[in-house]
Amino acid sequence: MTSYFIRRFLLIVPTFLGVTILVFMLTRLVPGGPVERLLQEAALAGADGAASFTSDVVSSGGSTLSNDQLDQLKAYYGFDKPPLVSYFHWLGNVFTGDLGKSTRYGDPVWDIIRSRLPISIFYGITTLILTYGVCIPLGIVKAIKHRTVFDNVSSALVFLGYAIPSYVVAIALLTSFAFWIDWFPLSGFVSDNFDDLSLIGKGLDILYHAVLPLIAYVAGSFAFTTMLMKNSLMDNLAADYVRTAIAKGLNFRSAVFDHALRNSLIPIATSFGNNITLIITGSFLIEKIFNIDGFGLLGFESLVERDYPVVMGILVISSLLFMIGNILSDVCVAVVDPRVKFGAGGSNQ
Repeated sequence: MTSYFIRRFLLIVPTFLGVTILVFMLTRLVPGGPVERLLQEAALAGADGAASFTSDVVSSGGSTLSNDQLDQLKAYYGFDKPPLVSYFHWLGNVFTGDLGKSTRYGDPVWDIIRSRLPISIFYGITTLILTYGVCIPLGIVKAIKHRTVFDNVSSALVFLGYAIPSYVVAIALLTSFAFWIDWFPLSGFVSDNFDDLSLIGKGLDILYHAVLPLIAYVAGSFAFTTMLMKNSLMDNLAADYVRTAIAKGLNFRSAVFDHALRNSLIPIATSFGNNITLIITGSFLIEKIFNIDGFGLLGFESLVERDYPVVMGILVISSLLFMIGNILSDVCVAVVDPRVKFGAGGSNQ
């Protein structure tokens, strides 16, 4: 098993290189990069009678730039070299911890990402805890009480939440409980007087602002996890080994929690590692609706504004988390199911 996980970790390197080089080349080939965006701004400013660049490189008073100024601008943003050379230059900086400088904000990419990480980590971890903390027990109860009133009513509610997109849930919650009833704030992660509050007051203020976004986050994955848990447990309860144990005198409770439950958690464990990326990426639509400066909204705005250094910085973090999450999924499966052995060929046995 150790050799299997070593190989999996070693595969992170070529996978990371393949993903990053593909996206990096796309940023060099698609039109509308930072240089074109600045030229458009210059043209718009020139139409108003004046244009100025506050960049460290160029300052022009017209709507067009000379060739020398354009070359300086390309060199400033690293577009003066062949794409492959620029990629390896960027990759070398990444290995030293330098993700570059944002073309939109002018600040180091890591500083921008680091300022958004606490918010995304808070919502991501809380959503993960709520999803598994509620869905697994609910799925167990639904499997035990299959086709009862509780199962039918809860299934209707669960699938209603699944059918409605999370951003629609967010809009409905914001309109109902923040605008009409005024129980919760309309937007933001904390209040304006957050710094003046006590430690307990700060925690309560964060929770006060997080109630509606968390409900919208959980709504998307609630039905899938609940029904996966229910169906998996029902399959195991109908298996021969459980029926044999009950026939030999084992009570139903022990059959469920001592025999069937552990095997029923295997599908949940398989998808657990993949959810690690949700801790960071989040949902830009929910963040936009609630005006939360999280990781998802940063990535969306960076794509729209062609802020490629930030896009690549987000790609570095999200791709590494995704690959590590896949390995964690294998670890979770091995912990839950002792029958799983990772052989020399890398396959489950």
